[in-house]
Amino acid sequence: MTLAVTGATGHLGGLVIDHLIDRGTPTDEVVALVRDTAKASDLVARGIEVRQFDYDRPEASALAGVDSMLLISGTAVGQRLAQHAAVVDAAVEAGVGRVVYTSAPRADASINPVAPDHKATEEYLGASGLPHVILRNGWYHENFLADLDAAAHTGQVLTAAGDGRVASASRSDLAEAAAVVLAGEETGRTYTLTGDIAWSFDELAGDFAAVLEREVSAVRVSPEEKAAALEGAGLDSGLVGFLVAVDDAIAAGELADRTGELAALIGHPTAPIADTLRTRA
Repeated sequence: MTLAVTGATGHLGGLVIDHLIDRGTPTDEVVALVRDTAKASDLVARGIEVRQFDYDRPEASALAGVDSMLLISGTAVGQRLAQHAAVVDAAVEAGVGRVVYTSAPRADASINPVAPDHKATEEYLGASGLPHVILRNGWYHENFLADLDAAAHTGQVLTAAGDGRVASASRSDLAEAAAVVLAGEETGRTYTLTGDIAWSFDELAGDFAAVLEREVSAVRVSPEEKAAALEGAGLDSGLVGFLVAVDDAIAAGELADRTGELAALIGHPTAPIADTLRTRA
């Protein structure tokens, strides 16, 4: 069986390949799809086939012989549907047997700013006729490393999410789940992959304090106050709007779901956010 991983030189894609190999997939059954092959020398050295593959100009020929492909969602929010649709079309043309797609929590009914691209991609994939599995990945622990850096200087975690909770998970755990599903044969399933623990921002501040060895407190502000603070720190308006909208989704409870599906897939409890924070400190 030939398993292809898009974005294989990225943080998530690279970890998926690591987990595939660690779980026993032979290297000659793994294909790394990358935009810049010059950045994939380490994969070549491990005996993994590398093929050039650009979401903006995906060639069906790069997918020749692929039985199952992991489509890791792109990073250009608002532009991803066109990219994803082009990849799905290329997969159909190449006769790819199955697609596994990394989506987002409650993608079909969410106020999270990442949701529209994912909802539309899920629908496009469904209409394509390709057998597929949807992985609705929860928020990554790593998304809060910038907050850790800020807390090191200010002693505060600034949030407009009120008492909302986040059942985040490590990038590695989510990559391992993707590897498990990619190497399997299941189709027609949608997973919601979350961490085992839904933490509050007070608890996050406590984890920050333990890692930084200084006092850290969670400071709750209005969305307008958070936007002003972020703008004052020099962030551009687009990113400010995105971050405030994510807090809105957290406040609404959209990232607090704990399904247990991630731990069940990977066969062990999910890593707590403190483990990820310690790697940065």
